[in-house]
Amino acid sequence: MTRSRFFFPLLLPLLSILGSVGFLQPSQGEDWPWFLGPKHTGESSETNLNLDWSQAPPPVVWKQSIGTGYSAPSVRGEKIVVHHRVGEEEVVSCRSVKDGNELWKYSYASKFEDPYGYNNGPRCSPILTAERCYSLGAEGMLACVSIADGQLIWSKDLRKEFSLPEWFFGVGCSPILDGKKLIVLVGGQPNSGVVAFNADSGDVLWQAVGKETWNGAKTEEGASYKWTGDEMVVSYASPVIESINGKRHLLCLVRQGLVSLDPEDGSLNFSYWFRARVHESVNAACPLVIDDQIFLSAAYQVGSALLKVNPDGKSFTEVWRDKRNLLTHWSTPIHVDGFIYGFSGRHENEGELRCLKVSDGKVAWANTGFDGDLSQLARDRTTGSIVEATTGKVIPYPFFGRGSKILVGKRFIVLGERGTISVVDVNNEKFIEHGRFSLPEIDYPAWAAPVLSNGRLYLRSEKWLVSIDLTAKQ
Repeated sequence: MTRSRFFFPLLLPLLSILGSVGFLQPSQGEDWPWFLGPKHTGESSETNLNLDWSQAPPPVVWKQSIGTGYSAPSVRGEKIVVHHRVGEEEVVSCRSVKDGNELWKYSYASKFEDPYGYNNGPRCSPILTAERCYSLGAEGMLACVSIADGQLIWSKDLRKEFSLPEWFFGVGCSPILDGKKLIVLVGGQPNSGVVAFNADSGDVLWQAVGKETWNGAKTEEGASYKWTGDEMVVSYASPVIESINGKRHLLCLVRQGLVSLDPEDGSLNFSYWFRARVHESVNAACPLVIDDQIFLSAAYQVGSALLKVNPDGKSFTEVWRDKRNLLTHWSTPIHVDGFIYGFSGRHENEGELRCLKVSDGKVAWANTGFDGDLSQLARDRTTGSIVEATTGKVIPYPFFGRGSKILVGKRFIVLGERGTISVVDVNNEKFIEHGRFSLPEIDYPAWAAPVLSNGRLYLRSEKWLVSIDLTAKQ
């Protein structure tokens, strides 16, 4: 008893001090239930995480082998769902966030073969609600299953129900949920580029975008486009819904360019031609809304543009257009305080993380991920790993390539396409890094965006799903 009276007066001030510097404060966790997180922007609101890896990397909690695919997993509560290809089946696999073990799965046959030799797995992230899981496969199989046990509720074979062209890389645009509407960029002819389904039953509510949108539209050269009926109205950029000047806009960046629709009925607000001249090209980065402006970016010598939506919601003004400042291949840029941060480059060796000023589109800085002396690097002839030339120490691959990232507070978690995992400051003046590491399981091509939920960072490659603890202190 005497010891307790002596000990606790000393303990309470110590607890207060530790709490004030963040050691005992709990992380404010959140779910990541669909592509690019809660707000569809790649931004996390979680706090009190370990985002300084300069001394040591965060610990791996578990790793599980999975099938192929490029779809990022989705997390809700104690469940993480990954959509992957195993043999001749596409599998929607629900797993425990605790250890990665499978809780249930829903599978169906798939014969998809990527025409360019990439892997044949799904490309779209699942959507998770309290009761349901929605998925879209590489051949256009749209499915709704129970989140509790994976039992099928309804499914739609989009190839059979709509007139779909051949897609370059399979179906690769993650749907979004708007209340009771599941909105999918189907890409069908003649006017089913975008389709809204009843989320409960799968019934079609409305369809729009195609010939009625683009026939007669002004191209970049100023000519009027003549619809042939053979066009791809496809997209690899997930749609977004944002309120601009008090009006809700469903923004879809399809192959021909940007369309703004009323999400209630699919009626057209406006369209903007934004596509490459070369046939083998795609739009893959989501539209980015900044107040009453919309930022677009694409590779294939397209560049980027900033549009200002007029108060009527039915028209816009082009603020600027630049073909060289940011050429985003697939990773959606992120806006912070008047600056846009995004990866630029069609090919890996062109890849750079760039910072642009919103007002004029000028590049504030650009970085490949490596600022050092290339002569100090070498390649291990046995393993192929990059090493320090003088010591032979293996280091993470020095260049990000066409990376991806998410925003957490004032820092980005960056994933390079060869698996380099880095923490970078949100800084509009220069590139500042706070450590990097790599894992043998996350190797090239690491093209699925990082996922952060309840203090865990989830990464996937073509063969592995990995959980990393960001709440552990160094």
